[in-house]
Amino acid sequence: MIAFNTVNARPAGKPGAEADLADYVDSIAAGAGLTTRPLPVADEPSNLLVSHRANGNAPWLLFVSHLDTVDVAGMTIDPFAGEIRDGRVYGRGACDTKGSGAAMLWALMQYQAQPDRPNNVAILFSVSEEFGKAGIVSFVANDLPSLGGAPVGVIVGEPTELQPVVAHNGVCRWRIRTEGVSAHSSEPGQGRSAISMMVEVIRAIESRYIPNLTASHPLTGQARCSVNLIQGGSQINIIPDHCEIHVDRRLVPGEDPAEVLPAVEAVLDDVRRADPNVQVEQDKPYIDPALDPATNEAWAAHVCRVLDGLGQPAAPCGAKFGAEASNFGQVGVPAIVLGPGSIAQAHGGDEWLALEQLALACDVYLGIMKAPTERRR
Repeated sequence: MIAFNTVNARPAGKPGAEADLADYVDSIAAGAGLTTRPLPVADEPSNLLVSHRANGNAPWLLFVSHLDTVDVAGMTIDPFAGEIRDGRVYGRGACDTKGSGAAMLWALMQYQAQPDRPNNVAILFSVSEEFGKAGIVSFVANDLPSLGGAPVGVIVGEPTELQPVVAHNGVCRWRIRTEGVSAHSSEPGQGRSAISMMVEVIRAIESRYIPNLTASHPLTGQARCSVNLIQGGSQINIIPDHCEIHVDRRLVPGEDPAEVLPAVEAVLDDVRRADPNVQVEQDKPYIDPALDPATNEAWAAHVCRVLDGLGQPAAPCGAKFGAEASNFGQVGVPAIVLGPGSIAQAHGGDEWLALEQLALACDVYLGIMKAPTERRR
């Protein structure tokens, strides 16, 4: 799986990068006797659903792992070699999240051979998680009912060192634009610099908005905000008539995303009052919700009992990063995050996954598949 270049198309990859890997996983799953089904996603390659139906009345469990990865720029190892040394497998996606996906598939192949199979089990290999989560958004909106019953619970594979993450932060991301007047740089007074305006905007956000964030959650920490991209101007000898920044605002469980931009707008109003020449506007945000632990209490308790029975750490915890679990929580389907490896290795220049964690993930996922559950009504 690591050998397939599935860098998400948005930052640096090729369009449809996940398709070849999906075909490869499909061939392995189908060859093992599992049912496979591509699920179309608008303007993206298809998700892949792999399933085993134990019997028609059994409850469904759903496992999720995304196929795409972040960029490979700056990596210090061959990103697609899948080299194994010193008890680790190296490569882009080893930790985030091809290791989870491989372990889920291996566990399902073992599960279908068990004499006692109390659950129907499906694995969703989703696309475009790293930028926009188009695959999981499409699945939840269009394909979730096709399982034949609401899942008892969902396991989303992300690097948690196989500790159950029951809460994670969300994100609100948006663009702020300033508009100036262009002029030749030999006569700067004839124009108005959009970059100079943006300097005032950034200063205001970083001094009057960010320090006043007080929202926090005991499992996921404090709300955060940062300005992480900036672009402006067109030529070295032209006063810039445009500038834009992109803002990343981390949402803790319980926060209302709809309150973010109005709070920033109040700060921008102060900037406008101080200098009426400043022309600044905010664009519509991209919002990815946080995972509230109130949505998964019973499912999390069940998974923790399984982990405890396997001798694994079973204390519920939280994560500062986001994941696909929140998309299920938004529609009332209980979901937690549980996968091998550490977030510290994800996206790194020498991304790796300990083979011990990979093997343990197979056992953990199989244990969850084998544990009896009750069908949701």
